[in-house]
Amino acid sequence: MEYLTNEKKEALEIELNQLKSVRRKEIADALEYAKGLGDLSENAEYHQAREDQANCEDRISHLEEILKNAVILDKQTGGIIFVGTTVKVVKKGEKEERTFTIVGSEEADSANGKISNESPLGSKLIGKKKGDEVVVDTPKGDVTWKVISLE
Repeated sequence: MEYLTNEKKEALEIELNQLKSVRRKEIADALEYAKGLGDLSENAEYHQAREDQANCEDRISHLEEILKNAVILDKQTGGIIFVGTTVKVVKKGEKEERTFTIVGSEEADSANGKISNESPLGSKLIGKKKGDEVVVDTPKGDVTWKVISLE
């Protein structure tokens, strides 16, 4: 199951629309041009356009599948961490607090503080509340995180 915020859902819908309406036409035009160049067996432009077409159709199918099955998230309340919750945590032995938003895997962007509900830390935080601790297995050993607050 894929979890999406409304913002990500809208971005995927825009991408899907662009692929269907603009990119498909660009690829069709490139195919027509390449066919006009003659022998298709040794026609690099034709083979590239066919590859682009396959990649575009794969992405369209992927986006349609995500959007069809996605659970759209509203802000969660109730003091329990779930997908869509922004949580402030601190690593045991450190003072620096970190803020993460738990998101679905399609939306994960650790550089911007968005971690997947399927990531080691994200999956451990699901269902926890303020004050709880979670232990995450890392290549350097177990790391304990404490939940400071959640929004």
